Amino acid sequence: MNEYDSMRMIDTLRESHRLEITADLAAADVLILNTCSVREKAQDKVFSQLGRWRELKEQRPELIIGVGGCVASQEGRQILERAPYVDIIFGPQTLHRLPALIDETIRTRQPSVSIDFPEIEKFDNLPPPQIDNVSAYVSVMEGCSKYCTFCVVPYTRGEEFSRPFDDVVEEIVNLSEQGVREVTLLGQNVNGYRGRMHNGRIVDFALLLLYVSEIDGIDRIRYTTSHPFEFNDSLIEAYAELPKLVSHVHLPVQSGSDRILGAMKRQYTAAQYILLAKRLREKRPNISISSDFIVGFPGETDEDFAATMQLIEQVRFDQSFSFLYSARPGTPASTLSDDVPQQIKQRRLALLQARINELGRDISNRMIGTEQRILVDRPAKKNPSQLSGRTENNRVVNFDGPRGLMGRFVDVEITMALPNSLRGRYLGCESTVSNYLPPQKSILAKPSPIS
Repeated sequence: MNEYDSMRMIDTLRESHRLEITADLAAADVLILNTCSVREKAQDKVFSQLGRWRELKEQRPELIIGVGGCVASQEGRQILERAPYVDIIFGPQTLHRLPALIDETIRTRQPSVSIDFPEIEKFDNLPPPQIDNVSAYVSVMEGCSKYCTFCVVPYTRGEEFSRPFDDVVEEIVNLSEQGVREVTLLGQNVNGYRGRMHNGRIVDFALLLLYVSEIDGIDRIRYTTSHPFEFNDSLIEAYAELPKLVSHVHLPVQSGSDRILGAMKRQYTAAQYILLAKRLREKRPNISISSDFIVGFPGETDEDFAATMQLIEQVRFDQSFSFLYSARPGTPASTLSDDVPQQIKQRRLALLQARINELGRDISNRMIGTEQRILVDRPAKKNPSQLSGRTENNRVVNFDGPRGLMGRFVDVEITMALPNSLRGRYLGCESTVSNYLPPQKSILAKPSPIS
């Protein structure tokens, strides 16, 4: 989501002030720090970076420094107390106001602050995205109303709101016309999408996926991040009916202990999560499931952690984002006693990560000798003479092939599994996926087309 927001800031400032990205700090007219408050000590990292920029500001008082994102939303004007040389403070939902904030700062030479939650105004005032790649992010909803006790998102990004259905489809059509072949639909709780059509009908996330899958030129669809509580029958059925939907889902579970899940206010049990994973694999047997885990939540016992490890064995996750618990200011969990010793947290985290890494390696090794379809989107990072793309289950494959394959779907045979990537042998180009119409009795019944 932050990467998407950063790209939209670039689009906005390019259109409004003809600003372009530079890697040279000394050449910059505007420095923007886009922040996230999910990780521990996010604020400290922000002020450390601002401290490094202070000297630039002293040398060039006309330089504009802005702080955006969730830390800006959380801290607001308090940032000015520690870093009075900051000119602009804006939240995730007010990045569209950047041009006006810059103009106001230039005019008044006073700090400008905008950290409210104007909901859909943001998207109504952003320019069409300009993409120079074959993959693109599309935000379909923002904010969150789940209020998990550990999470700061509702307080920094506001309540859930879904973009109008027609606006989302129009943006994706525009991206397709720019050559985009793969889209990733974004939301803090993306499968909670409930967008309004032009005729007033409310479209759920599964139906949105159906429409996106029928857009000419879009041949692969990903999404993140989903919530187990919002995973309805229609979305599960989408994995049987929509071949453009990749065989990978990121489905945060956080814990395998029902007691801890209740304390986190996650609204499901471990058994319900395991059943959901089973139902997904019934529809898409080769689906890869990644997840999020919080280790050492207040009150977590050895038995609670053992339940998490047991869930990992039953679901057999492919990858994970796992973290030591740390209190986020302003969240309900921050009032609880952080009573799990740091050493125990670290030991548990190491065990969890080691096991999921083992499971991931096993999946990668089993891919050796298989034929995979990848979208070639860039030169390989370590060897630019090679090409690189991602499999449906979100693994990077590097292989030798002609530059003319860039931006195309190709077939490769997996020849080697490395810790962070795969090696492949180019087999040939595959034709693009044709528009897909689901069966007549599909659970994803499609209403009348957009006028």
